[in-house]
Amino acid sequence: MITRIIFSFFLIFINHEASATEVLVGRVSVVDGDTLEMHSNRIRLHGIDAPESGQSCIDEKNNTYRCGQLSANRMASYVSGKTVHCEIKDKDRYGRLVAACSVDDVDVNELIVSEGLALAYRQYSKDYVSAEENAKKLGLGMWQGKFVEPWKWRRGERLGEARAQNPNDCVIKGNISGSGKIYHTPSSPWYARTKINTAKGERWFCSKEEAEAAGWRAAR
Repeated sequence: MITRIIFSFFLIFINHEASATEVLVGRVSVVDGDTLEMHSNRIRLHGIDAPESGQSCIDEKNNTYRCGQLSANRMASYVSGKTVHCEIKDKDRYGRLVAACSVDDVDVNELIVSEGLALAYRQYSKDYVSAEENAKKLGLGMWQGKFVEPWKWRRGERLGEARAQNPNDCVIKGNISGSGKIYHTPSSPWYARTKINTAKGERWFCSKEEAEAAGWRAAR
């Protein structure tokens, strides 16, 4: 009888410890649109993929903007200075905890997808597909213009690769020379003499921001 009581107590203790590790609660810092840090734990938000910090997108007016930074800032607006509850679901290959996080019972994973500033990460979960489809239908966030999916961006794909041939509204010349990758605007003294050879990796850009995000610098 005594042995049974002791054993039952042990099971209750173990179960209490297990449940304590399933949820992290506290204040967080934002690493990017889909990554938080709490109590020295790096947390990757479950089921979503946000643009990377250095990633740029194109809006409805064909202007380049830093969608990765915008996504991170938006996530910060949800969680900064607030108590965040993160339900741990897994651990990824980088050792990060994978979690669904909420503030005041609002799922921030879903919220950022619903605003078009992150995508449903279908490779791992379909939990946020409907939120993504609604954002796409309404043309919110990244869906207002053009973007590269974050998983493709991490593999090296860039928006500019679709602009190897000059669209009518893209007039900045991305030239490659012994001095490196240099872009020329129409006001550049070398603009008229600069020819674009796409076979060499040279290309056209629609804005200075797009050229700089791709690794080109302004002509001096």
